[in-house]
Amino acid sequence: MNSFDSQQQHIFVETNNIRLHCVSQGEGELVLLLHGFPEFWYSWRHQIPALARHFKVVVPDLRGYNDSDKPESGYDLDTLSADIRGLIASLGYTKAHVVGHDWGGAIAWHLAQKFPEQLNRLAILNAPHPQRFVQEMASNLDQIRRSWYVLAFQVPGLPEWLIRQNLKDFVHNVFQGQAVRKGSFSAEETKIYQTALEKPGVLAAAINYYRQMFHPQRLWNLGQKLEPVTVPTLVLWGEEDAFLSHKLVEGLDRLITAPFKLKLVPHCGHWIQQEAPQTVNRELLSFLRNSSGSVALA
Repeated sequence: MNSFDSQQQHIFVETNNIRLHCVSQGEGELVLLLHGFPEFWYSWRHQIPALARHFKVVVPDLRGYNDSDKPESGYDLDTLSADIRGLIASLGYTKAHVVGHDWGGAIAWHLAQKFPEQLNRLAILNAPHPQRFVQEMASNLDQIRRSWYVLAFQVPGLPEWLIRQNLKDFVHNVFQGQAVRKGSFSAEETKIYQTALEKPGVLAAAINYYRQMFHPQRLWNLGQKLEPVTVPTLVLWGEEDAFLSHKLVEGLDRLITAPFKLKLVPHCGHWIQQEAPQTVNRELLSFLRNSSGSVALA
């Protein structure tokens, strides 16, 4: 099903010296939905109308993706977080609920640790804490096996060239191939992702996210103590994620000093908001609409 909703506005927002394309719907408290690799705003197509009944939902194409600007640099977490902080301000808000999946989740984790005053609530969908992920990549053979592509992406120029030569197969394999609930991706939906990735500069930008992860400065931070998350947090995790080890959700309660809930979703893979949209919508609405109270623990 093609979910380009007539009630959704497509807007461009200036932030941090770039222009982000965003989809917006609804009114009220601001909810930002941050996508991952190799997606764009469309990965939240099932969540936007459901959340927009209660909130102002804004879904950016992250820096480098789809119709947002694609500068050569700025794919580190500090700059990506500055993009989102500027987006909140440009929309006329001081705070937002931030929901992130995959790379969008890494940005959301970073925002919660560095700028908690700008977050109401934090929701993470199949996205490890970035520092924890790099630590696991250095020590956990299972995670190295799952994330071999992260290491392959470190080679300059070659990965984007190879993907471009086989883009249709790449998109099919990464979404349909890795989904547990195969019906989540129709041929039409897969084609929409392929079209977004065909836009000039997108693949290089998307892969630069991974190259920044292993920048010497990031590796230098590996040994640092993880800063606690002090905003109420919900973590939703598809249990059969082909890309991310189960170990990445262990010990999160020691990282989060605010009210915290972890919900594991069975028979669900990495693309959780597309594979289990009703579950995700129900959990997000319950969590975000309860923003004046505490988080009910599982």
